[in-house]
Amino acid sequence: MHLGVSKQVNPPFYILGAATPVREVYGKREEKTIQKMNKGEHMKAMLSQPMAGKTEEEIRETREKAIKVLKERGYEIINTLFADEWYSRESMEERGVVQIPLCFLAKSLENMSKCHAVYFCKGWETARGCRIEHDAAVAYGLDIIYEE
Repeated sequence: MHLGVSKQVNPPFYILGAATPVREVYGKREEKTIQKMNKGEHMKAMLSQPMAGKTEEEIRETREKAIKVLKERGYEIINTLFADEWYSRESMEERGVVQIPLCFLAKSLENMSKCHAVYFCKGWETARGCRIEHDAAVAYGLDIIYEE
């Protein structure tokens, strides 16, 4: 599979037949990612998704749509939905976690260290954790993909 680089940022565009438009920040790092993918290297991406005030169904639908876009682009998805028993409120409180949202953010940032790109779902700008993830992704040179 060969991916091309477009310097166009707006309007949204479609990539690899994706049903969902995405807007990207391009630069030398994006070109390097595409070169690696063209060489057959498996690239990894994670989602940054606001969840406060959303139903489980809304969260699932948004995740599925984002994962589909990333997989169509050849990315392996790194999980940032921590739903197992270890991350239940009771389990975290038993372990002495006081700031539960901060615990989730810390784990998300740890998983970001395994990624080449981050996909930011709509509304990320108003979610405290997503804004911190965005700042980290920019500071550490990850490719950034925004949902349109």
